[in-house]
Order: sequence, then structure tokens, then C-alpha cells
Amino acid sequence: MSLAVTPRPVQDAGRRFRASRRTGSVLAAIAAVIVFACSVFPVYWMVNTSFQPNAQVRGSELHFWPDNATIENYTNVIFDHARAPFLPALGNSVAVTLLSVAVSLVFAFFAALAVTRFRFKSRAGFIVTILIIQMIPAEAMIISTFRLMDSWHLLNSVIGLTAVYVATVLPFTIWTLRGFVNGVPAELEEAAMIDGLSRSQAFWRITFPLLAPGLVATGVFGFIQAWNEFMFALVLNPRPEAMTLPVWLRTFLDPNGGVVWAEVMAGSTLVAVPVIIFFLIVQGRMTSGLVAGAVKG
Repeated sequence: MSLAVTPRPVQDAGRRFRASRRTGSVLAAIAAVIVFACSVFPVYWMVNTSFQPNAQVRGSELHFWPDNATIENYTNVIFDHARAPFLPALGNSVAVTLLSVAVSLVFAFFAALAVTRFRFKSRAGFIVTILIIQMIPAEAMIISTFRLMDSWHLLNSVIGLTAVYVATVLPFTIWTLRGFVNGVPAELEEAAMIDGLSRSQAFWRITFPLLAPGLVATGVFGFIQAWNEFMFALVLNPRPEAMTLPVWLRTFLDPNGGVVWAEVMAGSTLVAVPVIIFFLIVQGRMTSGLVAGAVKG
């Protein structure tokens, strides 16, 4: 009885291949750690600075840890009456963002369905128009938008700013959802209709759950754009009681140069906290939606 022996050159080649794979994995891990550190460090530095006294922040010595930690910066930011109040700005941002995301998703969802599932005469022109609108910079429409909102008496209002945000977010939202709807075969609805479901029942029971990850991903984009938008909010809602958080944060900048950087970082941290909470909620739902869609598909 003879035993097969693997030739030595083949063994050496296998060892070299495994060694190269391990080296590649180590280098990839090191690169990932570097990218993660570069991404997280600015956020850490913002939070770290927000807990330091302003005199320590303006000093020449770097403090990578808040040695003399204080919450005075946060109390000044929230309760100082010398500048625009924080809580109304927070309420305005939350209201405008949630309304913009909800309205944009509803209109974009039905528009994406119409473009994908139906064939009509101006379909190609509609798609091309969406692409052209996305190429126009928002700053080019500030004057016309201001005059339009002023004629409708919607300046310094949540409704007016929401309408502008919806018009800004809607083209990209339609285009994004169109890709998700395209990825769900229409044959699934047809099979459900053969089994006895109506068209609407087949859509809501079969197609809509598969589109949930796309709705979440598109909602994330709308949330980011509406929450962080500055230019339209500055022009359309300049009054202190109508400010959103990005415009409110601008009130910390003193034209004479006397900027309290510790309070600026505290205000920036407060602006970032709702975004972090939103992503923590959405991340789990997006992952579960993707898994559910893969199983149902």
C-alpha cells in the first residue's frame, strides 16, 4: 500500500500563499485602525474640549484628557440668555427635520413606484429632469427662494423651511428609491396575485417589506441634510425664536474675536448628540430590514 506524498514545491507555495494572506490581513487591519482613529479623533477632541475651562483651552499646552473637567460650558450654552436660546432652536431643528424626512419619503416613494412600475409618455423626461435639478447648486436659488417664501409669508416659520428642504431633498430621494424599487422583481407581486391577493395587498405584504431598507437608507440621507443645513436656514429663519441648531451655533462667533471655544465645542456636542441617537436607532433597524428582505426574497 503506497501513500501519496505532496511534492515539496507545492507545500512551499501553499505556505507562502498563507503567509501572504496573513500579511495582507494584518496590513488591512492596521489601515482600518488608522482610518477609524482619524475619523473618531475630531469627535473625541470636540467632546474633550467641551469639558475643559476656557482658559485651559486657550492655553498653549495640549490636554488630551479633561484634567479639570467642568460642566459649566454646557450650563452656559443652555441657560445663557445673552444669546439665542438653545431649546427653541432644538425644537425647530427636530420639527423641520422630521417633517422634511416624512414628507420627502412619502412623495419620493410614490414617485419612484410610478417611474419604475409604470410606463408613461414623459417618463424619460421626468428622470432626466431629476438629474438636471441635482446639478443646480442650492446657493444659486437662495434669492428666488427667499422672495418666494416672503411672498407666501412663510419666512421664520417651520412650514416654510420644511417646504424648501423637501424641494431640495426630493430629487435625490426619488433617484435613490428608484434603484431600490428596481431591485425588487415585479414577478413577486404577480405570483402573490396568482395566489389570490389583490394588487394593493400584494404590494403591501410582499414588496413593501423588501423596500424597507431602502426607505431607511433614504431617510438617513434626508435626516443628515435637513439637520446640518445652514445656508437656507440662515437666510429664511434668521430670528432667534425661529433659528435651527446650525444657525444657533453661529451665534457663538464674536466678530471682535472673543470666541469662547469651550462653549462652542459644548454647543457642537449638543448638536451632534441627536444625530448619534438617531443613527444608533436606525442602524439596528436597517440591519434587521436587510436580513428580513434577504430571507423573504
